[in-house]
Amino acid sequence: MGIFTFQRWRKQLISCGLLVGVISFCQAQTDTLLLQANRQYSLKAYARAIELYSQILADESAKLNGEQRMATQANLAHSYKLVGELKKAEQLYQTLTAAEELPGNQAESYRQYAQLLAETGRYAESQRMYEKYNKLKKKAIEAETTPFLTPATRVIGKTTPTRYRLEVLGLNSSNAEFSPMYYRDGLVFVSGKKASAAIETAGKGGGGSYLDLLYVQDRQQLKASQLIKADGTVSKPVQKRGRKDRRPVNTVRSRATANDSRILGGYNGGITILEGLRYSKTVQPFSRSINSRYHEGPVTFFQDGYRIIFTRNNYDGRRVRQSAEGVTNLKLYTATQQNGTWVNIEELPFNSDDYSVGHPALSQDGQLLFFASDMPGGLGGTDLYVSRNENGQWTKPVNLGKEINTKGNDLFPFVDERGNLYFASDGRKGLGGLDVFYAPLADGVPVGPVEHLESPINSEMDDFGLITDGNRKGGYFSTNRRKGDDDIFRFVRESALYGCRNLTLRIYDELTKQPIDSVNLEIKARGEGRKDQTVVTKKDGLVHLCLESNNDFVFRASRDGFVTSTVGFSTSALTDDSPSRLEIALNQPTKIMDTVWAAPAPPDDSWEVIELQRARVQGVVMSEKDHKPIEGVTVILKSDCNGATRQVLTGSNGRYEFELAEGCNYTLSATKAQYGTNTARIQKIAAKSTPKTLSADFHMLQVGDILPVNNIDYDLDQWTIRPDAYRELEKWVATLQKYPSLTVEVRSHTDSRGDAARNRYLSAQRANSVVNYLASKGISRKRMVAAGYGESLLLNHCGNGVDCSDAEHQHNRRTEVKVLSIK
Repeated sequence: MGIFTFQRWRKQLISCGLLVGVISFCQAQTDTLLLQANRQYSLKAYARAIELYSQILADESAKLNGEQRMATQANLAHSYKLVGELKKAEQLYQTLTAAEELPGNQAESYRQYAQLLAETGRYAESQRMYEKYNKLKKKAIEAETTPFLTPATRVIGKTTPTRYRLEVLGLNSSNAEFSPMYYRDGLVFVSGKKASAAIETAGKGGGGSYLDLLYVQDRQQLKASQLIKADGTVSKPVQKRGRKDRRPVNTVRSRATANDSRILGGYNGGITILEGLRYSKTVQPFSRSINSRYHEGPVTFFQDGYRIIFTRNNYDGRRVRQSAEGVTNLKLYTATQQNGTWVNIEELPFNSDDYSVGHPALSQDGQLLFFASDMPGGLGGTDLYVSRNENGQWTKPVNLGKEINTKGNDLFPFVDERGNLYFASDGRKGLGGLDVFYAPLADGVPVGPVEHLESPINSEMDDFGLITDGNRKGGYFSTNRRKGDDDIFRFVRESALYGCRNLTLRIYDELTKQPIDSVNLEIKARGEGRKDQTVVTKKDGLVHLCLESNNDFVFRASRDGFVTSTVGFSTSALTDDSPSRLEIALNQPTKIMDTVWAAPAPPDDSWEVIELQRARVQGVVMSEKDHKPIEGVTVILKSDCNGATRQVLTGSNGRYEFELAEGCNYTLSATKAQYGTNTARIQKIAAKSTPKTLSADFHMLQVGDILPVNNIDYDLDQWTIRPDAYRELEKWVATLQKYPSLTVEVRSHTDSRGDAARNRYLSAQRANSVVNYLASKGISRKRMVAAGYGESLLLNHCGNGVDCSDAEHQHNRRTEVKVLSIK
């Protein structure tokens, strides 16, 4: 693995005595030559390990017992293999395997020898070595107790093991990618290139194997190049392109324009404008101010997303510092984000030139910092420590103790939102190499047994750097199981830890109490990599589900003609195994009708002033678009008392007038071909009251009218409707409810700045968002069409290359509704 991940770099001479810039956990505190050799080997300093192991084996006075000599030969053979001296490695493996059978703790020698034989084309001999390896591993597994595979809580009758689906992410390359960490909606991870020769030793950095931090802005957009199902079968994912995926090929190159509103999100919101990042879903360098010519990573972030703790070589940006052994160790640094740039890079107080600290992990409240170190006084090669933030200062680190640490290497900690610790170790019983383990913590102190995570998360190779949620629904981890290279996998738990929860949902009409068929029920489950599911109700309005335990769900019920209803449901607090029932009521949208109240109309000199003998209603019929009077509108007054109707036809001034009888309610309507019928209610005039004039002006929509939707803004490069737009959209909900036969085109426009294809795509998505919102309020999708025009319909001269003010460009950025048809 890489220096952080212990990946075995082939054909690299990594000597701790000579190397400047190698991130390792070398230290001077060794009691014997063998301990020094083992330390160099565990830290992947193979050149130095070969020198020391060879010296020990050549020294006839060296007092090695049989087990020590065998282990020394095995480590020496493996070191030769990794640096490319295959003939020397083969000679040692032949000597080792000449015995009848190696002990169980040397099973890896069979596997390593088998790999070497396969590389040189001797497949039959390689197969025999693999058979010996598999035989030893099977014995070791059968001999072990398996407390690690036992769930903390078991549902009676449920013995099916937890199943995970693995996804090999498309961001992986021939380089090493490892140690992912959540950052806002994305992932920050470590990556570096393999070099064909030794890493530079001149101390100038920048070698081919130096590691940097990379960043993916939206982890939900990460594609999988390969799927590994729970049963172990491997397949290629089916990449379905939906509307959201139909971006122009040059989207990556498009720059942000004034068509986007710059809104800096919170910790769970959008990414702030980081240096080196473009607004795309591709992998980008994380930060120029943090990435240097030496190693960086892994990292951790505070909850606010504006503070970081990261690992780097002992390099302050100007010069490199070394230990007494001439080694550049690891240190932890902090930085803060200001105006999109990481600044104020400072060392943590417990750093040292003489030993390494790295692999930081913060608790959710930022008060506990866990990390790995080989500082003096530990239990093994590298131990895990915790430091507390007291009054803004980090306290002296405390070793997590033998409950967590082993005689081997314990590293790559991660703490989920519940305070549970995940870490990697090669000092515990596992499947091979580094394995991922789990331990519950309380205020940074272990309170339960260490558990080994199930296969396929752990494998016979190195598995480490796992990050996940508090219920382990899904997450990411690093592994070198594919071709020996470090890759990042996503995992999704596909089965419940404790069975499932039977749930029956009933969806009915709030008014009639009758079940509703053909309701689309969208089911969203919380967790990384979870896919939304949709089911449709039948005549009985029922849906039967079996829900995963310890998870949260959101049900969204929608059907044309009904207002969408959203209901949450959680199985986290349920302790019994009884089925549950949930009912969701849907409401039909209220028909909107204006009401004319019995109140005096405002004075208007354009109307003839006469002494009233009876109450009356009067008004003007105008266009909704330009408020001009409409001629030829039929205005009808219908009495609720006897059903009698009267009607008038408006003239060029659009006026109408009726007398009203006391004690009756009326319905007033205005109709004309190619216009939408408008209706209002008149509340009854009290008996023996003073005659009054009521005012009821009508605004009518006409086919072809294009009306603006004001105050619709979006976040940068986004099309999600923001809460501040709801009020304006609710006006259109009311309009569409008032005109039930109205069909419209929702049109979105941008200005001319930026890439034209990107502008068309962005405007189309924004128009779709408006349609989706209106549909959620019960407006049938059959009545709406979404159209994105980009910069094709400018309202002024501000085309490409024309120098215009922001105000002039703003005039072109708009959302409109065009009336297509109406009855």
